[in-house]
Amino acid sequence: MNDERTEYKRLDSSFVEKRMLTGCFGKKVLYYEEVDSTNTVAKQLGRYPGNHGVLVLAERQNAGRGRLGRNWSSPGGSGIWMSLVLQSGILPANASMLTLVTALAVNRGIREETGLESFIKWPNDIIINGKKVCGILTEMSTVSDKLECVVIGMGINVNGEYFSEELKSRATSLRMECRKEVDRVNLIVNIMKYMEYYYEVFERTETLKYMVDEYNKFLINRNLQVRIREADSEYTGLALGINETGALLVETEEINQGLKNTSVKTVMSGEVSVRGILGYV
Repeated sequence: MNDERTEYKRLDSSFVEKRMLTGCFGKKVLYYEEVDSTNTVAKQLGRYPGNHGVLVLAERQNAGRGRLGRNWSSPGGSGIWMSLVLQSGILPANASMLTLVTALAVNRGIREETGLESFIKWPNDIIINGKKVCGILTEMSTVSDKLECVVIGMGINVNGEYFSEELKSRATSLRMECRKEVDRVNLIVNIMKYMEYYYEVFERTETLKYMVDEYNKFLINRNLQVRIREADSEYTGLALGINETGALLVETEEINQGLKNTSVKTVMSGEVSVRGILGYV
């Protein structure tokens, strides 16, 4: 028991592999004490055939990245910093939907392991009690307009007990929320189990057709006023939910010559930031 406890603390690759409940995802795990970014390592692996489903784990990242080029704090010993390599025949245009697929898997894995009520902030954050506990970064590489690989990075604040003044108003950890240490290996195993399940559902149509209802059920932005910041514009509206392509549907109102006109905008993830009117969500 003591040996397993030590391995669990270190996220030892062979120990994680032994616990996996999947057919492919995470059956091979590469573990590093420290890397710049697990996505960087995973993208290198993705260049070579035969690495579909490989999971890259790191105890610490020294150059972790979030969406829109933001920095991601990745201290050692307290979080899950991992990237999954996907090599499949899906169309490059559909790869971005895998961010939402992953959000479903992470959200379900967290709920099952911790009992916490977690939610999704479109398109790539997991939220508990109004604060971010996980971010997801999806990147792809193509060769001759064909998909070479997709890499999905997941950064989860698990057992951390401290955040800087800058972060503590909008970030939290699973331990801080459930007031006990969370088994990182169990959580990884659960997330990979659901990741494989949702990915197989996604592959059938390369849309979110069979996942829209579940995603919208846990969408924390739904039926709330949000602020949409695009590259050259900003507007507010009511978030209605996502459609089958993963776009966020936002109802907006305009007053034109004293008349109120209502329309629904389709917001693709891309270089877009979505925030609540009064706070993070």
